[in-house]
Parts: sequence; C-alpha cells; structure tokens
Amino acid sequence: MFEGLLKGRSVVITGAGSGVGRAASDLFAHHGARLICADVQEEWLAETVSLVTSAGGEARAVRCDVARRADVQAAVAAAVEAYGRLDVMYNNAGVASPSSDGGRMAKFVDNTDEQMDRLIAINMRGVMYGCQAAIAQFRAQGGGGVIVNTASVAGMIGWGGVLYSSTKGAVVNMARALAMEVAAENIRVNNVCPGTMITRFGAGARGPLPDNVVENMAKLQPLGRVVDPMDAANAALFLASDMSVNITGLNLPVDGGLSAGR
Repeated sequence: MFEGLLKGRSVVITGAGSGVGRAASDLFAHHGARLICADVQEEWLAETVSLVTSAGGEARAVRCDVARRADVQAAVAAAVEAYGRLDVMYNNAGVASPSSDGGRMAKFVDNTDEQMDRLIAINMRGVMYGCQAAIAQFRAQGGGGVIVNTASVAGMIGWGGVLYSSTKGAVVNMARALAMEVAAENIRVNNVCPGTMITRFGAGARGPLPDNVVENMAKLQPLGRVVDPMDAANAALFLASDMSVNITGLNLPVDGGLSAGR
C-alpha cells in the first residue's frame, strides 16, 4: 500500500547534498521517483547521487546555487530534459542562523548586512525562485503539480533566532498565499517545518556535537528526541504524494511537539 508513492514522477530536490535533502533523495527514489538532485556542494551532491543509484534508483546531479534564479531554472530544465516533465519541486535548500565568534547564535542587533543578505537570498529568495520556476513548468505542461518547501518551526513561533526565523516565517506565509493563488490550476503548495535537527548546515556544521549538547537539544522537544533528517523527509514524501491530494497551504511541524507547547 505504501510502496511506489512517487513511481515514475520527475522530482527536483534542492539542497540534496546533505541532511533532509539527502534523506529525501534516498526515500523518494525508493518510492520510484526520478530525481534531479541539486546542490551547490558538488562533492556532497555526488555522494547523494551515488547513494541513490547504487540502490537502483534514478538520479542526476545538477550544481545549483538557489540564490541564483538562473541556477534554479536550470535545475527544472534538467528535469524536463531528462524525464520529459516536472511533477514535484522540493525547495529544501537552506542555511542556519549566523553564529557569533563564541560559536553561539548571533544576536539580531549584531547581524551584519552580509549575514542578512545570505539568509534572505538562500532561505527566502531561493524558495521563491523554485516556486516560480516550478509553476512556469507546470503551466507549460497544462497545469497540475506539487511544490514542497522546507521551512522551520522557527517560522511558526518566536524561536530559533530573529534573522533565521524571519526568513523561515516568510516561507511559512508564502506557502499559504501561493497555495490560494494556484489552487485553481491543481497545483499544491505545502511546507515541512522541522524542529531541532542536526545536519551539516545546522547544529553539527562544525563536526559531531558533544552528547550533552544533543541531550539538551532533545529536551527542547516534548517527545524528547532531536529531529532526524529522515523524519522531515517522511513528511515531505507525504506532502509530495497523492496521500495528501486534498491538502494545500499546510505548514506541517515535525518538531516533537515543540510548537504545540509554545
């Protein structure tokens, strides 16, 4: 019943080189998706594609800096060239809150123009570019299609750093507004909103975290566990597949209950 949920579907996943993007690439391919794995980190990207293809899946690598509109458009064009169409756009690429010199999350008053520009370019505009490119292709195909974005529980509640939560809050509300704008064209738009998660671009960017730090991160969430990238990938699979065929404009928390208690 739950096999082949994306069988034969053409999917672009940004940020596919690590974290949720890699987990989603593995999972989506297992369910029959034909993938364009896009990332700016080419070495990580090659690892993801190798993981997928060695397991019998179909995936191609495309270098993509989501802060560049042309790169995102090229990733969509690669899907059309390889597989004839685009069915699902998963705008997953993102970066974490800037850190202070002491390694802690930088305070908003100390955020520089460079830090602001980077997070806005990747976390906000990168998702917007992905949505625009996908919708243009969906329309060229005659309508219908699915967009999934990785937002964050930080975009739903006052948590996670002002700059980061502001960029993710934009994605949270964009999904609601865009879902209404394109619903008549049978295009669905939904977000996955992870809680505390360890990825190469997140809390573990500088290497493995000490056990006590991971334990403290887990305690933030009522279920007592740090979110695994596959937890978010499972939610994305649900939103990308026909299991959610009558769901749009949703921000789905994957946060161990964190947002429910705040």
